[in-house]
Amino acid sequence: MTAAVAADLTAGTWAIDPVHSSIGFSVRHLVVSKVRGTFGNFSGAITVAEDGTPSVTAEIAVDSVNTGNEQRDAHLKAADFFDVENHPTATFVSTGVRQDGSDYVLDGDFTLKGVTKPIQLKLEYNGVNPGMGHGQVAGFEASVVINRKDFGIDIDMPLETGGAVVGDKITITLEIEALKQA
Repeated sequence: MTAAVAADLTAGTWAIDPVHSSIGFSVRHLVVSKVRGTFGNFSGAITVAEDGTPSVTAEIAVDSVNTGNEQRDAHLKAADFFDVENHPTATFVSTGVRQDGSDYVLDGDFTLKGVTKPIQLKLEYNGVNPGMGHGQVAGFEASVVINRKDFGIDIDMPLETGGAVVGDKITITLEIEALKQA
């Protein structure tokens, strides 16, 4: 974000508030529908330099995955998918941000299952609110589509009729509220 556009996002550190934020995903299932899930344990910060340039860091505890089905969640935590025993966290570190119309693109390095790849998050900045007695809050929405195979999640479960049980493309969505630190 540029200083002129996001002047109300003042310099300093803005901590991601996990109580008022969410990280979700969806993936094609059996070719015809989608399975959705969330991660319940994550943290991060947005650091805004004096010139208005932001940098973002985030960490997700991948063992906090929840799709509403314990058996599926256990399989996602296993070596076939996230391999949480060897790779307990996914991380994001921004490398830049640029304007895209009235929104932004947040470039960064995403690490999942020990593999780091550059990604581009479509980012919507929702502004700043004075908060409710605990300081200013800023709101963001972001999304990205990744290919799970790019990150070493290459299990194939083909269907007899064509296609696969689990699709390759994963849509990750973030609803972030960040609290200005004193």
